[in-house]
Amino acid sequence: MTSDAELLQQSLNNARFEVLPLKGVLAQAELLPAGTTVTVTASPGKGIEATLDLAAGLRDRDLHVVPHLAARMIGDRAHLTALLDRTDDLGITEVFVVAGDSQVPRGEFPDALALLRAMDELGRRPDRVGITGYPEPHAFIPDATTVRAMNEKARYADYVVSQICYDPQAVASWVKAVRARGVLLPIHLGVPGVVDVHRLLRISLRIGLGESIRYLRKQHGVVSKLLTRYTPEELFDGLSPHLVDPSCGIAGWHFFTFNEIAKTVQWRHDLIARLREVPA
Repeated sequence: MTSDAELLQQSLNNARFEVLPLKGVLAQAELLPAGTTVTVTASPGKGIEATLDLAAGLRDRDLHVVPHLAARMIGDRAHLTALLDRTDDLGITEVFVVAGDSQVPRGEFPDALALLRAMDELGRRPDRVGITGYPEPHAFIPDATTVRAMNEKARYADYVVSQICYDPQAVASWVKAVRARGVLLPIHLGVPGVVDVHRLLRISLRIGLGESIRYLRKQHGVVSKLLTRYTPEELFDGLSPHLVDPSCGIAGWHFFTFNEIAKTVQWRHDLIARLREVPA
């Protein structure tokens, strides 16, 4: 029988890594073993084509690539079809559908649900599709809206990745609430990698994680104590019991690296080494 420590090692070995389409990420990606799942975000400033360009480079390094399709960055169904044609040409069989960071939609897709429906109606659904879940209330979107949207998106999806939340208890409660609503999709737990803490705080503010920031400041005095970097030990420790509990349906970890891949890979390596020392 596989022990909890062994299950956690497996979950870390199979973790997903999220990267941004910025200069230098291909070199860092060399640190990832072949077959690692790497998701590529979509930046309004660079365009969704930059996401697919990076996806092509990562695929050439024998990585399993999952590009983000940001609804508000896609003009119309013809544009969507062209993007899906390119993913087909690249041999990409999985995408992650998000609303995107653009404040104003470029065209006919105001949110992720609209894009998911369009792919379904066009008969162009990739083999696997992921969607986002929100463990804490979003600063810019009413909670009832995110709950309703997730329930509606779930019928078009194969799995959920949780948005960053620094409070493990809040994440665990959210997982239970998702299951209670009848959403049974596998959930990948989204956690920050090893990241410069001030950069992480800026990003958290931008994407509306007000409650998480308050949690960090209250529990850890993050600004004064974490002077240089954030590491996800507390999240890992707090969420691990739920990951090894089959009733929770947790598929694994999703690391938001913000392109600090080397630090996150080293942290994972060290943690796996410690888990190997745990008695069976």
